[in-house]
Amino acid sequence: MTFSQLDLIQPLLEALRKSGYETPSPIQAKVIPLILEGRDLMAAAQTGTGKTAGFSLPILQRLSEGKRASANAARCLILTPTRELAEQVHQSVQKYAANLSLNSVVVYGGVKINPQMLKLRRGTDVLVATPGRLLDLIEKNAVGFKDLEFLVLDEADRMLDMGFLPSIKRIIGKLPQKRQTLLFSATFSESIKALSQQFLSNPTLVETGQTNTAATTIEQWIHPVDKKQKPALLSYLIGHHQWQQLLIFVRTRRGANKLSTELEKRGIKSTAIHGGKSQGARNRALAEFKAGQVTTLVATDVAARGLDIEQMPLVINYDLPDVAEDYVHRIGRTGRAGEKGTAISLVSADEVDNLSAIQNLIRKQLERKEIEDFEPQHALPQTPLKPLGKKKPHKKKLAKAQQKQVSNKNGQAKGKSVKKKTASKNRSRKSS
Repeated sequence: MTFSQLDLIQPLLEALRKSGYETPSPIQAKVIPLILEGRDLMAAAQTGTGKTAGFSLPILQRLSEGKRASANAARCLILTPTRELAEQVHQSVQKYAANLSLNSVVVYGGVKINPQMLKLRRGTDVLVATPGRLLDLIEKNAVGFKDLEFLVLDEADRMLDMGFLPSIKRIIGKLPQKRQTLLFSATFSESIKALSQQFLSNPTLVETGQTNTAATTIEQWIHPVDKKQKPALLSYLIGHHQWQQLLIFVRTRRGANKLSTELEKRGIKSTAIHGGKSQGARNRALAEFKAGQVTTLVATDVAARGLDIEQMPLVINYDLPDVAEDYVHRIGRTGRAGEKGTAISLVSADEVDNLSAIQNLIRKQLERKEIEDFEPQHALPQTPLKPLGKKKPHKKKLAKAQQKQVSNKNGQAKGKSVKKKTASKNRSRKSS
């Protein structure tokens, strides 16, 4: 199948050709026709499979057929969890809309709000926003939604993980009920299903492959190592393999800064990116990394969903994430769009529970490779996969079953009591 078979208009096809895209990914082939038909969607796919183009292309086509937005109004609202992802989505929208008379604006926190308010004055066809900054703009009457036609919740599971549900509810409460709503998520958790029931109208469910799994193009393994030996092992691996560009994930902001400084001391050009840095500093760090001025980009999970770096060959988990799903999002920065990638985790004994949770989520035991001279003194326990158990019974059914069980026990006890009394009477009669 080609993009031209999906009934996309010529200006979009030309933009796709210029970007080097000819064949739609499975998620794109499924959702583009449905969005063009005007359906609400709840879509899940592995990260790095082209979800942004999947919703951007048909929305831009539909917007090109209508009237321009009024002053301080938006026709399409795309909500994202992080600044990096908002910027990435905005750049994609601009790329695909290059041959259309449509404009787009991106807004997020960490930068001055006044320039964003000025951009919104003349209205926008597509507004890409993070929830917090959007609420600030709404309170200042800088943006309205009387012309809104589309709402996209991108990386919805991540937004819920980050505690944005109250903000999302406040925002959606200000939108017209008559709209097309698209929910995209890497996972289909119970909270995501509940969210879709609240805000989507008879949505079509779209899945491609298994959720909570990494792309098959990513090779994964772990290096067992003592915690205190992790910096030395990491610098050894970088030097031994002569890695030129790698993304390293750590658990905390402090850990990111500390590791980046440690690598610099060892002669490895490094920079850190996390939520504690200003947006300008984060943009500079990413630009330096993309330009090859630094070898390693040390990041917290704030960057896991928002980084779009072409041909990212390698991801290192210096620390395993506390939330197993974040492992999938982290390593999804490599092996994108069919390209091969590698994901390596440095795992110490105190992370065994995290490792077990990750393996049970992805239903795969990760190969262990010990490195000579870095064998751990504190052995990493084995982590066999847990068998997939039966679903837990519904709470009401469970309560009824327990009540029945208690009733049966009471009945049996009552029966035993009656038998004892009868036997006692018989003994009394015989003795008399």
